[in-house]
Amino acid sequence: MDLVAALNADTGITCVVGAGGKKTTLAALAARLDRAVVTATVRIPIFDDWVEEVVVTDDPVDVARERLTVDANRADGAAIDGWPIGLVPEREREDRYRGYEPEVVDALGELDVPVLVKADGARMRRFKAPDEWEPRLPRTADTVVSIASVHAVGEPLSESLVHRVDEVSKLTGLEPGETIEAADVAEVLASDRGGLKDVPEGATPIPLLNMVDDADLEATAREVASEIHERADVPRVVLAEMRADDPVVDVVRSADL
Repeated sequence: MDLVAALNADTGITCVVGAGGKKTTLAALAARLDRAVVTATVRIPIFDDWVEEVVVTDDPVDVARERLTVDANRADGAAIDGWPIGLVPEREREDRYRGYEPEVVDALGELDVPVLVKADGARMRRFKAPDEWEPRLPRTADTVVSIASVHAVGEPLSESLVHRVDEVSKLTGLEPGETIEAADVAEVLASDRGGLKDVPEGATPIPLLNMVDDADLEATAREVASEIHERADVPRVVLAEMRADDPVVDVVRSADL
């Protein structure tokens, strides 16, 4: 299964949350879609290098609609060179943009173009649980991809590796400094206070284990996937290495276990 199909990202609004590869996942999806809008409901690091253009605008729907209209008027029906496009409301400072309110992204989702959304932050950590105000998901999100790096397994619960250590402790019972096990990662990703928090009714939740870059890590990721399926009703768990040319390592369904 290719990445776009594995993450249901070919239509509608696909949101990524968690830690350990949100930006690389968005970039990998955008590169594989003929047309896509990349945006955020939270701060997002500068991403001009992996979209054709970033437009700072208070009216992202109008900008996207205009680009779609140009496409529709092409005689050959092919997408113009201006995709994927990044849409943001403001450049907050040199290294990041601000995101839109979720309601604005809902309006983008009414257009006939895939919308890829960064919907929480992790400060470059590899594992996290959300704070009470996170994630900032559009009401009409179609897919919510909750990400964790498999590299977190076997490491201590610490601020250098984990964003919101206290929240992870609440969900797993781990104390700071204790070793993160496969079951702990699964507990967070499968929890309605963790990776499944505030997923809109009717949306598809898809946990994603990233940085699966060798056989040992693949075995660990499969253990996490099995633990997730024991805890939550999700259609599949995606194992991936987003830096690879073919990012999908495997797709684990409950029927496979």
